[in-house]
Amino acid sequence: MQAAVIRAFGGPEQIRLEEIPTPKPGPGEVLVKVLAIGTNRLDHYVRLGHIATELAFPHILGSDAVGEIVELGAGVVDFRVGERVIAMPGYPTNPAEAGVQPVTAAPSYAIPGIQIPGTYAQYIVVPQQWLLRDTTGLPAEQIAALPVPLLIAIRSVQIVGEVKQGDRVLVHAGASSTGMMSIQVARALGARVATTVQSEASAKLAASLGAELVINASEQDFVEALNDWTGGRGVDVAIDNLGGDILQKTIAAVRPLGIIVTMGFMAGTQATIDVRDFFFSQKQLRGTLVGDIEDFAAWLAPIREGKIKAVIDSVMPLAQAAQAHERIASSQTQGALVLVP
Repeated sequence: MQAAVIRAFGGPEQIRLEEIPTPKPGPGEVLVKVLAIGTNRLDHYVRLGHIATELAFPHILGSDAVGEIVELGAGVVDFRVGERVIAMPGYPTNPAEAGVQPVTAAPSYAIPGIQIPGTYAQYIVVPQQWLLRDTTGLPAEQIAALPVPLLIAIRSVQIVGEVKQGDRVLVHAGASSTGMMSIQVARALGARVATTVQSEASAKLAASLGAELVINASEQDFVEALNDWTGGRGVDVAIDNLGGDILQKTIAAVRPLGIIVTMGFMAGTQATIDVRDFFFSQKQLRGTLVGDIEDFAAWLAPIREGKIKAVIDSVMPLAQAAQAHERIASSQTQGALVLVP
């Protein structure tokens, strides 16, 4: 089969399309013919060596994929050949840890494209318990763009952020993959959403997804704008995928007893915060990763109904994975880049 691999850390030019052996499903595993692959900024960081300092090269990148089952391993009873499935972008490699929740807390939790071979390939092998039957009826390209950003959004907004009807929520980077999903999840839960962006094009995109207040943070102080929007009260919940120096200001924008969910570091991995912002105002700073397979299953109906949708910038052949990474690295996209083998 063909796969997009790297043999060393570095720039997009490290990604090469190569012919490698097609994997065989073992007991309890399924061989999936990949129909569409979602790319994420995480793939960019992995390629650079910022996530895992050591990989077994050649290494296949990618965490998200939608495909069709073509072969069943011994003992597989939950699926049939020909069914379309969504591969979960992370799971325990030790079957005994399958019941750990959240799944990311399992000691053997592994992410395709990092600890185990990724999805930038014509075929992938996945344990049957980490496949979700795709009942949406939507094009594979649309679904492939969802797993990582949607599962992060569900976990951040609904579960860790505890967003509910009527809440006022700040979502940073509203035109980023996680930002777009977080806006939609919060709106589906009945919240009012404000978001930050860096350009007029991003502002239009975020507004089209349901953001009530869109703040161009390159021109306006978002804390002041949010204070005006909330009558000086502050937002109930903030979803921060930026980190860095932005985090202190995010904390300032949240009301007393409010929640700040941190799940990204686009603005940097180091942050300086004033602890008095927590024990005097009793705010809560919470970290999180992706959600569980049950979380994705619970949101299949809203996806099918169009309440949650992927914004696709481009669909590109797998052979152009390097070009896709060039665009990701330079933040040239308005929506997801999807690869097709």
